[in-house]
Amino acid sequence: MKIINTPKAPTPVGPYSQAIVVDNFIFCSGQIGLDPNTNRLVEGLENQFHQIMQNIRSILEEAGTSLDKVVKVTIFITDISKFSMVNELYSQYFSDHKPARSTVEVSNLPKNALIEIEVLAVIN
Repeated sequence: MKIINTPKAPTPVGPYSQAIVVDNFIFCSGQIGLDPNTNRLVEGLENQFHQIMQNIRSILEEAGTSLDKVVKVTIFITDISKFSMVNELYSQYFSDHKPARSTVEVSNLPKNALIEIEVLAVIN
């Protein structure tokens, strides 16, 4: 088991790692839209989504893999009425490659984030 923490992604807001590598899998902790330079939440759902994906990309690259190797995505959103918007944003990152995915509405997220995303990917 290997712990992944990169300064290119925000410091975790709790007692956990950005990701853990086990065998050829990387399990990324849920990311919210924190700017890694300021550790502050960016404004708005769209900006949070793009920041999350940048953070996830940085974590995956630190482990030697990429978004193309993601096999499972879980999205937590505070307003399910934004599901269509999330799908549009999501398709900018996963168009040809379509990992398995779950989307769940939740009542609240850390730091009052609007969305949180976690991924599981393979490392070759």
